[in-house]
Amino acid sequence: MPLTFDLPLDDLHGYTGRNPRPHDFDAYWQAGLDELERLDPAVTLEPAAFETPAADCFHLYFTGVGGARIHAQLLQPKRPSRRGPAVLMFHGYSMNAGGWLNKVGYAASGFTVAALDCRGQGGRSDDPGGTRGWTLRGQIVRGLEDASPRKMLFRGIFLDTVQLARLVMQLEHVDPDRIGATGGSQGGALTVACGALEPRVARLAPVFPFLADYQRVWEMDLAAQAYGELREWFRRFDPLHARRDEVFTRLGYIDVQHLAPRIQGEVVMSVGLIASGPPWPERAGPGRTGPMPTVDLTARLARESVPGEKDTILFDRAAPGFGLRIHPSGRKVYVVQTRIKGRSRRMVVARHGEIDIDE
Repeated sequence: MPLTFDLPLDDLHGYTGRNPRPHDFDAYWQAGLDELERLDPAVTLEPAAFETPAADCFHLYFTGVGGARIHAQLLQPKRPSRRGPAVLMFHGYSMNAGGWLNKVGYAASGFTVAALDCRGQGGRSDDPGGTRGWTLRGQIVRGLEDASPRKMLFRGIFLDTVQLARLVMQLEHVDPDRIGATGGSQGGALTVACGALEPRVARLAPVFPFLADYQRVWEMDLAAQAYGELREWFRRFDPLHARRDEVFTRLGYIDVQHLAPRIQGEVVMSVGLIASGPPWPERAGPGRTGPMPTVDLTARLARESVPGEKDTILFDRAAPGFGLRIHPSGRKVYVVQTRIKGRSRRMVVARHGEIDIDE
């Protein structure tokens, strides 16, 4: 029976994870790093159609483990006067590196930017495949049925982050001692994996990292959405859970909690709490009825709130009907919801940053 509660707060402060760590975990990842050392990355650069006065923009391609051709967006500051810092960016599960525009600010500030497209997801990177078993959906479970855990798909993705970091460190105008990495959800997990497997990455900013403590997720009955493939895999292939220990031990190879102790860089991690319903937050779909959940909406909360998979509205407790709407793209606007001639209306009053709501 799944747990329907979390641990007491005092226990959570000392909690160190439930998912098994394979006995050969260190040897597994050392073998992967050794494989990278023997690999010719065959790097190519293609000028991007996107242009900006602040940076030279390229499509970077390299060969990863298993022969996959991996793509990343690369932005280099124009006419750098000296070797400067670089930031590696990793995207969320099933997504891609995104647009170019949100990276230009880094380049204008002197940063080289490299944003990875994860193999087999929403971008330009290849996924050669070659694993046994279920490939209908879900990359966490890719490789569970194969004889060797080396076929776990996230092994390749984790090693792609290392290869990207090393290639960026070799760029002429990059200071290899000033490399940072960041990303949210899957991107947060890849940030952890990159810093663990390439310890020269000096600064890490993972945001609510995914790909961690799979067994605890399962025990808490939270195997939904991004983790939903765990539930479906067991339902299809092991409904009696006879292989549970075996499965979670294999998933331990790609559990970032086991990689994290290897990190040598400085880490600033963002995490949060899960709420499955009111009062946090209201989804912004049409036809909502009933009372609107509210928060103490401040400038800091507006600034630090992160987007979800759907539109979210945070309504202010002190000003009924006034709220912040957060789009999945990250765009934020202030709205007012009221009734006009008996019908509910929601109007945009300003973009985030245009007004100071603390005044």
